Amino acid sequence: MSAPADSSPPLQPSARSASVASFKVMDVLRRANQLEAEGRTICHCEVGQPESGAPRTVARAAVAALTGSPAESRLGYTDAFGLLPLREKIAAHYRRKYAGVPEERIGTDRIVVTTGSSGGFLLAFTACFDAGDVIAVASSGYPCYRNILQALGCELANVPISAEFKLTAAELRREIQHRKGSGKKRLSGLILSSPSNPTGAMLSEEELKELCELCDKEHIRFLSDEIYHGITYGKKEATALSFSSSALVINSFSKYYSMSGWRLGWRVLPADLVDPINVLQQNMFINAPTISQTAALQCWEDETTEELEQHVAKYRASREYILKELEALKEIPAKNVAPADGGFYVYIDLGEENTCIEKGLGSTEMCRRLLEDEGVALTAGTDFEDPAGNLGDRRFRISYAGGTGTVKQAMTLLHRFWPTWVALVKEAKK
Repeated sequence: MSAPADSSPPLQPSARSASVASFKVMDVLRRANQLEAEGRTICHCEVGQPESGAPRTVARAAVAALTGSPAESRLGYTDAFGLLPLREKIAAHYRRKYAGVPEERIGTDRIVVTTGSSGGFLLAFTACFDAGDVIAVASSGYPCYRNILQALGCELANVPISAEFKLTAAELRREIQHRKGSGKKRLSGLILSSPSNPTGAMLSEEELKELCELCDKEHIRFLSDEIYHGITYGKKEATALSFSSSALVINSFSKYYSMSGWRLGWRVLPADLVDPINVLQQNMFINAPTISQTAALQCWEDETTEELEQHVAKYRASREYILKELEALKEIPAKNVAPADGGFYVYIDLGEENTCIEKGLGSTEMCRRLLEDEGVALTAGTDFEDPAGNLGDRRFRISYAGGTGTVKQAMTLLHRFWPTWVALVKEAKK
């Protein structure tokens, strides 16, 4: 007697995973790496990865930890919130760097060391929001905010940024009023980076204060992404901790501290999120990598700071070079270039004049051709813009994290390519 036919449906990935968009800059990196493997020289201006490795003091501390006595090299589990000496150093950092932060907001019991900022996003979003909650994000913003929130079942409100490439209290207030007037769901949260990825735009101290006050008034949980603090060019940084007791602050060792592959970040929590984050960390990650935590204890030593400030000086030189070179592209007006107040990105809007999107000639195609023809890897704005809008295929981002030499070569090749692109668009519009 034969066995009955199996009527079970075939195994397949979850609908949740199928709904999440790719992180497109990583797709660009993959193609750039393929071309390099074929023998091409590539100018990597796509990813926000510092050219330099970890500071020398950090690397030495990691080696010492790995090669020390059995007790020193065990590198077992830490407290779920991380090594206490590291959390003490993070608290001391806030006391030194920022004015007006109440002591209770930066106690070591409020600081959790996370597995990079990405692991911290998962912790924060899971602790703060439920499926169906509506979270505000800037219309030009870090794509993984959208992607992770959507994977968790949250809904998004893409808030249009201003002509200065900012999301301030004015823009958020308009979104709140629109929702109240149209009967839409209220906002449960806002996540925003300052300095911004991709625009580099940075909120002033007063703008951040107004945003915090509005979120508190409207009972909106504000997640302040301060990952690019330390990499700024003349403007004063401020932290949401100075203005709100309910905001959650996000930071990382990947950018200023140049430790991207060490997968280490931190969160400063409001009192009501301490216990939920503790439970989630215990279950999701147990603790951030112990070797990375141990090495990061050196991040605020004088020798380390001196080395890191040299990195910032290189970023500043690269930024100035790019902005100057863009001035020579007369088809792109100055207002189409985001301010680049901080971080290591310049964000550019090609405008309608330099695209013919209906014939497939937008920033995505421009970046593809630039990579294939000239070996310059940039990231199209489709990675950062509101998917429902029409700006993604007009904009693109140049990362200058990879060093001044890379930037100079990339801009030389962009200048060589640019007349061809302009002529191609002009012909397509006939």
